[in-house]
Amino acid sequence: MLGFFVITLDAVVVNVALPSIRRDLGGGITGLQWVVDGYTLMFAALLLSSGALSDRVGARRAFAAGVTVFVVASAACGLAPNLGALVVARFVQGGGAAVMMPSSMALISQAYADPVRRARAVAVWAMGGSAASSAGPVVGGLLTLASWRWIFFINLPVGAVALILLARTARSPHRTVPFDWVGQVTATLAMGGLTYGAIEAGAAGFAAPRVVTAFAVAVVALIAFLAAQARGAHPMVPLDLFRSRTVTVAVAVGFAFIVGYYGLPFVMSLYLQQLRGLSSLATGAAFLPMMLIGAALTPFSARLAERLGARALIIAGLVAMTAGLVILGVAPASTPVSALAVLMVLVGVAGPLVMPPMTAMLLNGVPGHRAGTASGVFNTSRQVGGALAVAVFGALLAQPAGFMAGLRTSLLLAAGVALAAAASSLLLKPSSPDGQPTH
Repeated sequence: MLGFFVITLDAVVVNVALPSIRRDLGGGITGLQWVVDGYTLMFAALLLSSGALSDRVGARRAFAAGVTVFVVASAACGLAPNLGALVVARFVQGGGAAVMMPSSMALISQAYADPVRRARAVAVWAMGGSAASSAGPVVGGLLTLASWRWIFFINLPVGAVALILLARTARSPHRTVPFDWVGQVTATLAMGGLTYGAIEAGAAGFAAPRVVTAFAVAVVALIAFLAAQARGAHPMVPLDLFRSRTVTVAVAVGFAFIVGYYGLPFVMSLYLQQLRGLSSLATGAAFLPMMLIGAALTPFSARLAERLGARALIIAGLVAMTAGLVILGVAPASTPVSALAVLMVLVGVAGPLVMPPMTAMLLNGVPGHRAGTASGVFNTSRQVGGALAVAVFGALLAQPAGFMAGLRTSLLLAAGVALAAAASSLLLKPSSPDGQPTH
C-alpha cells in the first residue's frame, strides 16, 4: 500500500507544480510534457518485463529493488539543477515504479488465496493510491508554495518505512526463466517512438521529419515485438494470456480509465493556473472534491462489487467518467471554478468503481504463477494511456487553434475513449457472490 501510495503520488503531484517548475527551470509545454511523461513512459516501458521479473526473482526481492531505485531517483529529482536533469531523474524514478507496481500486486496474490479475501486486500491496497490521489494536488500545491522540490523529497521517508516493513514479510517463490531482451527493447522503442512523436507533433507538426520518423519506429518496433512474443521461447508477454476475455477487457479498461483520470488533471492544472490565474494551492484545492470522493468510496469497493457485481460497478464508473468529461468539455469558459470542481467529481468517482474490481477480476482470472506477468500487462496499458494522454493533449493545447480549443478537444476525446471501454466491459462475465465468474 505504501508503494502504491508513492507511485500514484508522483503521477499526480507534479501537475500542480508544472508552472512553478517552468518558472524555475525554463522550458515550454513540450518540456513540461516530458517532466510528466519521462516518469510515465519509463513506467510503461519497463512494466512488462518487471511483471515477469517479479515472477522470476520473487515479488519480495523485486519490490525491495524498486523502492530503493525510486527513493534514490526522487532525491535526484528534488536536487535537479536544470530541466534536463529533472527529466532524466524522472525516467529513473519511473523505472523504480515499474518494478514496484506488479510486485506489490503479486505479493497480495500470494498472501490471499481466497478470491473474496483477495478482492478485499486489493481494495485496501488501492487505498494507498486513493490517499495519494486525494492528497496529491493539495499537498503538491502547499509544498510548491515553499519549493516544488519538496514534492519529490516527501517520497524519502515513505520509501524508508516501506522497506522496514518489507523486511518482516515472508520470502516469495520464484521461477528461473531467461530474460526476454528482444521483447523489452522492441517494447521500449514502440512506446518511446509513439510518445515522442505525439509530444513533438505539438511543437513541430505531424509532418515534421522527426515526428514521422518516431511514428515509423514505433510501428516497426511494435511489429517486431509481436513477432518476438509469438515465436520466442520465453516471452515476457505470452500472447495466450489474451485468450482470456477478462485479460483483454482489463487491458482496454486500464488504458481508457487512465486517459481520463491522468489527462484531466494535466490539462486542467495548466488551465486553472495560466488562464484563470489560480495559485498552485488553489489549483490543488479545486481537485480536492474529485480526489476525496475516490478516497471515501475505495474502502467499500470490494463489498459493493460483492453485492452489485464487479461488471456492473466497472460499467457504472466508466459511464460516470464519460459524463463528467463531456460536461467539462462543453462547459462555458466563464464557468465558476467551484462548479468545475464539482463536475470533476464525476471523473473521481470512477476510480473506486473501476480499478479495484477490475484488478480483482484480473487476478482471479489468471493462474497464480502468472499474477506478476498479468499485472505487468494490465498496468502497462494504464501507463501507456497516461503517457499518450499527456502527449496528445499537450500537442492539442499547443495547436494554433488556441488553448481552449485544445482543452475541449482533449476532454471530449477522453470521453469517447471511456465510453468505448464501458461498451467493452459488457463482455466481462458477471461475478457470483463468492467472487468467481458465473458460467
